[in-house]
Amino acid sequence: MDFKPIIEQKDKAAKFMLREITYICKNLGKRDPGSEGEKKACEHMAKVLKEKCGCEKVSVESFTEHPGAFYGWLFFTLTFALAAIVLYFFYPIVSVILIAAGLLLALAEFGVYLKAVDWIFPKKTGHNVTAVKSCTGEVKRRIFFNGHPDAAWEWPVNYKLGGVGFEAHAIIGFAGAFYYLVLAILQVAQHGALAGADVSSTLGKLGLGGLIFVPFLVGLYFMVNYRRVVDGANDNLSGCYMGIAVLKAMKDAGIELENTEVGVLLTGSEEAGLRGAKAWCKAHKGEYQDVPTFIISYDTIHDPKYLMTNYRDLNGTVKADKDVSDLFMEAASELGIACKKGMVPPMGGATDNAAFTQAGFRSTGITGLNHKLESYYHTRYDSYDNMNLTGLSDCFAISVKALEMFDNGAKQ
Repeated sequence: MDFKPIIEQKDKAAKFMLREITYICKNLGKRDPGSEGEKKACEHMAKVLKEKCGCEKVSVESFTEHPGAFYGWLFFTLTFALAAIVLYFFYPIVSVILIAAGLLLALAEFGVYLKAVDWIFPKKTGHNVTAVKSCTGEVKRRIFFNGHPDAAWEWPVNYKLGGVGFEAHAIIGFAGAFYYLVLAILQVAQHGALAGADVSSTLGKLGLGGLIFVPFLVGLYFMVNYRRVVDGANDNLSGCYMGIAVLKAMKDAGIELENTEVGVLLTGSEEAGLRGAKAWCKAHKGEYQDVPTFIISYDTIHDPKYLMTNYRDLNGTVKADKDVSDLFMEAASELGIACKKGMVPPMGGATDNAAFTQAGFRSTGITGLNHKLESYYHTRYDSYDNMNLTGLSDCFAISVKALEMFDNGAKQ
């Protein structure tokens, strides 16, 4: 099947995406994880997929989650660290235990996205959408396009000071925790578990000097503003509408595939630690294994110069499927559109691709943002009036080309 006529309509597709994203941002409320706005957005996009994209199978699925946990661990880690600073001068062994526990909790919740303290936080209901456009003949292959419909709580420091200020604040704060961890270990090693640091000693003076870290640690309590939810136009309605736009363009052009099913997955609450994607993988365990099935997961498709296929995800710890990743890269090369080969770096978070890959699905993650934080990332600047049509149209064209190549048997 030749998809050239659809690829040539990439600018039209980008404008369709922008119109739809603007409508959702203006009319359906804020979409924080597990919110009514997230549900309404899922229901709206499910309707679009059914009525305008020709998907015969469309379902909105709910799941239980505790979205406050993804950043809620900060309260415990920071409280442990601040208590440890005080106790360093009295019971250094307790300082070691508290700081180590706090850092392990940070590693579990943010480093590898485990549900370490979810049970402590209020329960909410999130929503996913699964939509499938059937083929006309025997199903021999299947491809899903994925995005997350929820939006982030604002990061005030990134809004006020930009990415450099945000990252510096976080690094200095956690450096303070490590600083006191080392001091406490040295104090225990030299003077015993119950000997507090004498303020006149070298270790005591170093402990007093380390108090400079306290304001940074206290400031981290306010790293996330739960009272303000950003529009999330780029992050990540852009990813949601990439697959929707592909299916709509196919329907408008009257294209029916004979042996390839095409679907869209909208997995909610990504901003709460990939909770929707994890729930979808659990709910659909053992499904979609009958034929080669690829998932292309999009997150924040904005600046074309940063368009990237991420061969590693989740802070660099999860390896994406090479064939799916190569398919997208080769499609970009065929069209002469720049797309970098890269990864979601340590401290860079994750895309939903990580959850799919961990569950055994063949998946990759596509991003279109600078991994060095920009001012719109998780701030009020991430709105429908700050989108990049070229970034959307380029990614759309590559996605269509990847579908064409997949339909013709590539990488299976």
